[in-house]
Amino acid sequence: MSDKEFKICPCCGFKWNTREEFIEDKNISIVGYQVSFKLLGEGAFLFNHSCKGTMALKVRTFADLYKGSIYKKRATGTDECPGYCLYQEILDSCQAECECAYVREILKLFKKK
Repeated sequence: MSDKEFKICPCCGFKWNTREEFIEDKNISIVGYQVSFKLLGEGAFLFNHSCKGTMALKVRTFADLYKGSIYKKRATGTDECPGYCLYQEILDSCQAECECAYVREILKLFKKK
């Protein structure tokens, strides 16, 4: 991949030149999120392309798009936590005051398509 390409579909070779093109593409759908509790930015958003290809992009690729509060502590395993991060296919927002909550807000960018 050259410096001019943001992402290339591993299945069909379609190229998105910018992150904005990728986000706005109606042929992309968010299908999952794989958490990395050790390093949240290393977690992955999973996308399907209209060609039936699936690709992963690191959370850190989109982290700067979130402008809200980021909590310092993780709530995973507490009564406050609904456990969404434990299930790749659950893409709902999380209301817990948890360091992982901001990632779930980024997911909203892709669910609006």
